[in-house]
Amino acid sequence: MVAVDTSSTDTTALALLATIPVKGKAAKTGYERTGMFGSAWIDVDRNGCDTRNDILARDLSPITKSGTCRVMTGYLVSPYTATSIAFVRGQDTSALVQIDHLVALSNAWQTGAQQLTQAQRVSLANDPINLLAVDGRSNAQKGDGDTATWLPSNKAIRCSYVARQVSVKATYGLWVTQAEHDAMTRVLGSCTGEMALTSSFTPAPAPVVVAPPAPAPVVVAPEPAPAPAPAPAPVDVYYENCDAVRAAGAAPIYAGAPGFQPKFDRDKDGIGCDA
Repeated sequence: MVAVDTSSTDTTALALLATIPVKGKAAKTGYERTGMFGSAWIDVDRNGCDTRNDILARDLSPITKSGTCRVMTGYLVSPYTATSIAFVRGQDTSALVQIDHLVALSNAWQTGAQQLTQAQRVSLANDPINLLAVDGRSNAQKGDGDTATWLPSNKAIRCSYVARQVSVKATYGLWVTQAEHDAMTRVLGSCTGEMALTSSFTPAPAPVVVAPPAPAPVVVAPEPAPAPAPAPAPVDVYYENCDAVRAAGAAPIYAGAPGFQPKFDRDKDGIGCDA
């Protein structure tokens, strides 16, 4: 079960779009998925389940699980194509269903996310308002495209798809390019009543603290530093290569998981041995 649900606002997506600044894209310099937006996927909402399994549980029906979180099977009608997919977790089948960031993280990086805090970027990468379970082929075709360069082939979903992108950009203080703004306006012009969405998942901005005038210095003998907490015992897992990962039934393997190595993640998306 997803801990945080999205809900409609009393503002249309078209009206909300009018409040979003229009600028050119910033340079992609410095973008790195894990370093800037956190590992994929982690348990940001602390409900005991990682984000991927949260979204699979939300968007697939019916599902079976192993334990509390791990979705093993399910049924998805991909919103991007309206085609049906029977999801079965496994090295050759898991990638048939992928979790799409409606506002791609590299696009977010180039339209304002560089100015967010790390906590806000991690939130953006894991916020249910910005995530959909979709067919893997459409997700690959989209890449980091925005509304001006890619839209779902299923025209019935385009209004809600663009409304979500507008909602995400407004929620996280991102901007749109002129071409993106024009494309969003065209789509939403055919469904002017489409409402924007909101999510309470976003972390509150850090409060601004005004420091009081500094008092006269007082010399105080330093207290001894507390003993450091013992480091957790390392998990002794090692895989020589992706064949070994698959043989152990651990593919795809995610960044931060026991045994993960950067060499497994050739496309740098935080997921290794997924092809």
